[in-house]
Amino acid sequence: MNEQGKSHRLRVPAKLPNEGGPTTSEAVEGQGLVKENASQQNTHRTQCRARVHSALDGVRQIARRDKDVKFTALLHHITVDRLRLAFMETNRKAATGVDEVTWAQYEENLEANLLDLHQRLGRGAYRAKPSRRVYIPKTDGRQRPLGVAALKDKIVQRAVVEVLNAIYEEDFVDFSYGFRPGRGQHDALDALVTGLKRKKVSYGRRQLDFLVNDNHTSPSTVIR
Repeated sequence: MNEQGKSHRLRVPAKLPNEGGPTTSEAVEGQGLVKENASQQNTHRTQCRARVHSALDGVRQIARRDKDVKFTALLHHITVDRLRLAFMETNRKAATGVDEVTWAQYEENLEANLLDLHQRLGRGAYRAKPSRRVYIPKTDGRQRPLGVAALKDKIVQRAVVEVLNAIYEEDFVDFSYGFRPGRGQHDALDALVTGLKRKKVSYGRRQLDFLVNDNHTSPSTVIR
């Protein structure tokens, strides 16, 4: 997704952790490692991520080469390795769904659980459970409804998103930042500032510098 195309521009890299720190996705999500055998789990996760990432190279190449192609057979990319990586990237302290299964409980028999989940997906026997409804208090006194999916559903959702991203990411230009893996509003602001400093801007630069430097408003307000 980072290859240069005809509509691509110079992109400011995302702010990655220091050498030896957690992986990119962990830094974005703010998830730590399990204290016990942390280094071993980190190594295993890195190797797993490399395998599942390379397995989608063919899909990415086809999506990049032919924008009109229709993908009709992607289920075989939902492997046990991909499900395992999706499990590792879920929030282990998140609220449980209707099945009340926690991250730690699922991990106790992880390989058997993942194998069973993979087999049920393959034969079409998997059915997602209803989300558990919870309400989050808002500052104005109202409550915001929130649906909490069961852990198995979170695993499947993450795995499916990973496969679909291999296709959809090829349709984005490199200066797109909204709702993309490993990117956020801070990366967009970094790219904007870098572009203003390095490239000639014919409109709005003086106004933007005045607004930002004099603290009259925030950069996000100016962009919006």
